[in-house]
Amino acid sequence: MIRVLIADDHPVVRAGYQRLLEQAGDIRVVADANDGQEAYLAWVEHQPDVMVTDLSMPSGGMELIRRVCQRKADARLLVFSMHDGAMLVRRALEAGARGYIPKSSPPECLVDGVRALHAGRRYLAPELPAELLQRDPLDETERLATLSAREFEVFRRLALGESAAQCAQALNLSAKTVSNHQTAIKEKLGVATSAALVHLAIRHRVIESGPV
Repeated sequence: MIRVLIADDHPVVRAGYQRLLEQAGDIRVVADANDGQEAYLAWVEHQPDVMVTDLSMPSGGMELIRRVCQRKADARLLVFSMHDGAMLVRRALEAGARGYIPKSSPPECLVDGVRALHAGRRYLAPELPAELLQRDPLDETERLATLSAREFEVFRRLALGESAAQCAQALNLSAKTVSNHQTAIKEKLGVATSAALVHLAIRHRVIESGPV
């Protein structure tokens, strides 16, 4: 039996994932969590075979991947996200995820992905282009690739319209640390304003649209 942990900030979504996975017959959901911190603690406690996680949730899905992989390099983490932008997929894989499935994928992809990771294989949803695993030679993309995992999470949150204070609280950082990250991010990306940062994030599908 494949033991799975589900991390998503929507209870109805978690319940749907659980029904879908357990209907497969060889998968059992041993725990679920509604944010990155809760998911990390649940992962430590239950040591599941596979963790299925969203990226857009409190405490940060990308940060969750990083923390888990720091503790166990061969952890089997499967991202199931509404976002399918190339840069975000690459960043998740670089952070340590072993699979990525957009939520627009057919339901059976989630079962296939869990089974693949449990078997020691990597998994990308069939509709994701193979070139997602290749380096994009565009200068702007190369600049994005220079961001550290923490800088990228700060960049994504700022682009979504979070204030520095909100970002600091969500990531358990000081306001000064976030401010320093913000300065470094703008320098690395070659942007001078918050609006330019948002436009860059939209162009590379790090976010789906600007702040609301």
